[in-house]
Amino acid sequence: MVAPGASRVSRIPFPAATAADEGAVPFSLDAALSAWAELPRPRVFTNGVFDLLHRGHCELLGEARSLGGSLVVAVNSDASARRLGKGAGRPFNWAFDRASVLAALRDVDLVVTFDEDTPRELLARLRPEIYVKGGDYDVARLPEAALVASWGGRALALRYRPGLSTTGIVDRIAAAHAAIVPDGAIA
Repeated sequence: MVAPGASRVSRIPFPAATAADEGAVPFSLDAALSAWAELPRPRVFTNGVFDLLHRGHCELLGEARSLGGSLVVAVNSDASARRLGKGAGRPFNWAFDRASVLAALRDVDLVVTFDEDTPRELLARLRPEIYVKGGDYDVARLPEAALVASWGGRALALRYRPGLSTTGIVDRIAAAHAAIVPDGAIA
């Protein structure tokens, strides 16, 4: 574990972004590969869209980080997130912004983005010792679990956190908006 205030050599520096930077994602596979070997083992890997970061995400990342020497988070690109069918207008935050927020968290050692629908290719390149997903996933049904096991790694589903989801937050915002905006009005 990294002591409070200690620097991490694995942190990927990134430039300040503006709205004009949509699609500018310096959290590339090449950058991740160059930092990967320096990460303390066992290396824990998780992935997701991480749109509208919330307490459930933070608890998952903290628990994942406690399982190993370092935590790598793979973030779906904007196109990948849209293909996952998260809903109209999703993701709300661009991949660069989502990756930047995750990189700022103390439990996260490395962030990488990926454009595929699943992280299989990324997992095969990095070969983490531990792969984790949230408790809403069944590890036995994840094809990535067999892949990780093929090099001696293990896949785990962490504790489920009911009521903590981006979709739930979006639904509550939509309901609150509908309650205060008259039908047909533009707010």
